[in-house]
Amino acid sequence: MTSVAARTTVNTEAVRDAALTLFSERGYHGTALSQVAEMLGIRTPSLYNHMRSKQELLRGIVGETTDKVWEDYEVAIAGIDDVVEQLRRATEIYALRHATHRREALIVNRDLASLDEPARSQVLDKRRRHERAVRQLIAAGTEQGVFTVRQPVLASFAILEMCVSIARWFREDGPMSAADVARQYSDFALQLAGATPPPR
Repeated sequence: MTSVAARTTVNTEAVRDAALTLFSERGYHGTALSQVAEMLGIRTPSLYNHMRSKQELLRGIVGETTDKVWEDYEVAIAGIDDVVEQLRRATEIYALRHATHRREALIVNRDLASLDEPARSQVLDKRRRHERAVRQLIAAGTEQGVFTVRQPVLASFAILEMCVSIARWFREDGPMSAADVARQYSDFALQLAGATPPPR
């Protein structure tokens, strides 16, 4: 394990960043605070100058990430009346987040169950809100006749899950940029819903 102490000041943000890396690589339960401290080049007791517990680190990462997913969604559909364009934009921004914030995405989708209550239920409620919003877009498009999918619920799950998978395979040095992948996935979403993607 490489210490980052030589190139960074140990502060709250540095502790969070180290936890992000280790949680995403090893899992929440597979990471000890001593490993976070070692990565930062400090002793474990010194961590408590910047955090209260490992659970607090997880709660902050998962809560902030879930909040940003909803903020992304609201920005994506703001001022747009066309449901096809709403779904395209909502998918593109969700896919983009999973490509550009891979560590956070991996932690949320693997370690959410490790959150203590009431934080776990609060995060689950926020995730369900986003899932419902996407499902309602597809249902609205079906009612309008612009989507042909028969099961909006299944279509919404398929769209969201394919975006989640990006965090597992995407690499910044790969053949496609994060923006390229997000645009392609937004086309996939429209195809799943039974609409024709716009020309590129």
